[in-house]
Amino acid sequence: MGTMAASVEEIGAAAPQALELRAVQHLGELRSTFESGRTRPLAWLQDQLRGLLRLLAEKEEEAFRALHDDLGKHRAEAYRDEVGVILKSANAALREIGKWVAPEKVWVPLVAFPASAQVVPEPLGVVLIFSCWNFPLGLSLEPLIGAIAAGNAVVLKPSELAPATAKFLEDNIGQYMDATAVKVVQGGPAVGEQLMEHRWDKVLFTGCPRVARMVMAAAAKHLTPVALELGGKCPCIFDSASVGTGRNLQTSVNRVIFAKWSSCAGQACIAIDYVLVEERFAPTLIKLLKSTLKRFIADSDQMARIVNTRHFKRLGDLLKDPAVAASVLHGGNLDAKNLSIEPTILLNPPLDSAIMTEEIFGPLLPIITVKKIEDSIAFVRARPKPLAVYAFTNSASLKRRIVEETSSGTVTFNDAVVQYGIDTLPFGGIGQSGFGQYHGKYSLRCSATRRRSSTEASSWRPCSGTRRGTSRRSP
Repeated sequence: MGTMAASVEEIGAAAPQALELRAVQHLGELRSTFESGRTRPLAWLQDQLRGLLRLLAEKEEEAFRALHDDLGKHRAEAYRDEVGVILKSANAALREIGKWVAPEKVWVPLVAFPASAQVVPEPLGVVLIFSCWNFPLGLSLEPLIGAIAAGNAVVLKPSELAPATAKFLEDNIGQYMDATAVKVVQGGPAVGEQLMEHRWDKVLFTGCPRVARMVMAAAAKHLTPVALELGGKCPCIFDSASVGTGRNLQTSVNRVIFAKWSSCAGQACIAIDYVLVEERFAPTLIKLLKSTLKRFIADSDQMARIVNTRHFKRLGDLLKDPAVAASVLHGGNLDAKNLSIEPTILLNPPLDSAIMTEEIFGPLLPIITVKKIEDSIAFVRARPKPLAVYAFTNSASLKRRIVEETSSGTVTFNDAVVQYGIDTLPFGGIGQSGFGQYHGKYSLRCSATRRRSSTEASSWRPCSGTRRGTSRRSP
C-alpha cells in the first residue's frame, strides 16, 4: 500500500507540465462532448447508468479486493457500505430519471394570460468531483451518478490515499461509460491544484474543512459554484428514561455500536462522534457497550484498519493527553504494525481536549454526562453544526425540541447512519459540516443542475402592454 501511494504522489509532483497538458486535453474533450449535446438525451443518460451497473456486476470481485487493499474492509462491509449502496442508487436513478429530467409545468397568473411556463432542468456543463478515501468507491460513484444523470460531463479525482480503488476506477470507468464524457484522473494534491486552475461549471468536494477552504478559494477565481460534504462531530443523545429496558435498550445499544465501529472503523463522516447521556445512567450504558462490543467485534479481522500511519498517529495522539488517557474505560490498545486500534470508550474527557474539539474519525467514543437529558440540547447548540444529530428517545417533546432547537445536516431518531442509504432524502451538511445536498433527485437539483425558467406567451395577444386592469399607451 505504501509503495502504491508513493507512486501516485509522484504523478502529482514529478511533471507539472505534463499534468497541465493532460488537464487541458481532458477539459477540452469534455467541453466538446457536452457542447455537442450528446449528454442531453434520456437514452444516453440511461446508457451511462446501465454501464455503471454492468461495471459493478462484472467487476465486483476486483472492487472488493481494492477496498480490502486500501482499508482492510471485509467484503461484507464493502458490499453493505459501498457496492450495495451504489447498486441501489444507480437502479433508483435509472428507474426515476425520466421524471427527474422532465420539465415541470407551473402556474401562470391571469395577468400573463394567454401564456404557459415551465421549469426546465438544465445540466451545468463540466463537473469536477473530488472523492474521499474512507469510502473511496461509494463517495466517487454516488456523486458521479447524480452528475451524469443530470446530463453533465465529469472529471472524477479519486483520493490518492486509496490508490487501489483509484486505479480500479481509472481502469474501468472508461470501459463501461462514455469515455468522452467521463474521465478519471489519479494523483495527489498537486493534481488537485492543477485541476482547480481551470474553470469548471461545478465542483463537488468530499473531505476535510482545511482542504475545502483551498478548493473554495481556487474556485472563487472562476466564480465556480461548489458543493462541500465535510462531516463534523456528530452527537448522539441517549435518553435512557424513554428508551426503555430489556430488548428495547439492547437494540439501541446495538445501533450505537453499529454506527460507531462497524463502518470503516469509525472513519466515517456520519459516524457517532460522542454520546450524551444522563450521569445516573452512564454506568449502565458503559457496561452494556462493553459486553455488546465483545460479541459484535470478537474478530479484529472484521474491522477495517486505519487508513495510514499519519492518521494512526493522529488518533494515538488524541489519547496521549494524561487527562484523556485517565478517562479511558475500555480498549485503548494500538497496533502500529497492522494500523488497528481497539474500540475505545472514554468517560468525560476534558471538553477542551483535542478529542472533544476535533472530529475523531476513528474508533474512539467519548461518553459525556449531563444532569438532565434536556441539557444535551444546549451542549449541541454551543458547538459547530454537525453533519448529523442522532437521538435515541421515545419522548415526543424531546424529539420536537431537538428538531426545532438544533441545526444539522440531518437528524435521525432511534437509529444512526441509516439516513445515508435513503435515496429519497437529501444528504449534506450545514455550516462547517458543508453545504449542498445530493442523493437521488437532490443530486440533480442541488449538485449538478440548475432550474431554468421557460415562459411562452401566445402570439395572438394584440399587445404585451394590454393586460386586464392596465391601459394601452403609445410610446
